[in-house]
Amino acid sequence: MLARAFTKPRRSLRDGETSLRSASILHEYEDFIFGFMDDIPVISFHESENNHNKMNKSCDCTSESQMTLRLVLRASVGVMGESRLGITEKVVLLGGNICALKRFRKVSVRRSEFGRRIQKLAQVGNQCEFLVPINAYLFAKRIKFVLYDYYPMGSLADLLYGAREEGQTALDWKQRLRIIQSIANAIQFIHSLQPPKDKHLQMSVHGNIKVSNIMINIDFTAHLSDYGFAQLAELMEFNDTGQVSPCTPPECHQYDETLSQKSDIYNFGVVLMDILGWPKEKNDLFEFSLDIKEQKHAMKILEIALDCTNIVPDERPPIEEIMNRLGTI
Repeated sequence: MLARAFTKPRRSLRDGETSLRSASILHEYEDFIFGFMDDIPVISFHESENNHNKMNKSCDCTSESQMTLRLVLRASVGVMGESRLGITEKVVLLGGNICALKRFRKVSVRRSEFGRRIQKLAQVGNQCEFLVPINAYLFAKRIKFVLYDYYPMGSLADLLYGAREEGQTALDWKQRLRIIQSIANAIQFIHSLQPPKDKHLQMSVHGNIKVSNIMINIDFTAHLSDYGFAQLAELMEFNDTGQVSPCTPPECHQYDETLSQKSDIYNFGVVLMDILGWPKEKNDLFEFSLDIKEQKHAMKILEIALDCTNIVPDERPPIEEIMNRLGTI
């Protein structure tokens, strides 16, 4: 997949030229900048017995000598999802290490600015356990991507939509509630950041909250990915299948692409409705089984979702109020 991004039309090779073809791609792109987040801890499959994410964080990018463009190009790659921002791929590196790779469709900033912003986003992301940490990046003429931790359970969109297509329910109420609390914690962390002196980078806004950007851990905690990526690349026209559930009308799941905290809250409300499986076409209010106490809790979540998606931005609750309301559940 990545190799095709570098391939140019070529004339037929003469005798003796075949041996040079494997190296020609790298020779054509000598202006690569490949930056590594040296201060971002990358936890491998067996590194830490105490870290609850150890089974999911299998991208080991801690050694610059082990991570090269050639290694990535030769890796086994599968597309995990596509959006207007870019293409997300699964990359299996030599030695079995696995990373998620976000390949941007059209970067909106220059090379030096891209690297500077990635460095800042990586530093902040490493401070919150509910954000997916950035491990490495590459900026070249024809390709720009970011490498970050891979979660084998995939995204929340994978779990919800995959089960719905089969007429099943993948998550019980306790699992959904834990996911909701994790997302809220991530948003609270981001929104609590002090605005930086840099007017070109809004650190206190996520900018792209949706179910396909919520990665699920094996303990059903959730981790927000793509933090700040909306400030790196342009949104191109694309039919984002991660935004609309096949079981609900499209108008019920439109995300707000405005870069603001109020838009983050609105999109959180959309995610909450998707987690609840609401609105339902059938008579049942929710798509999963609930006892009486759990149904009361689910109704409180629905009330939060409706408040978050208020058409008037100033009427949407701040994340602090949302956290207080979640604390009563």
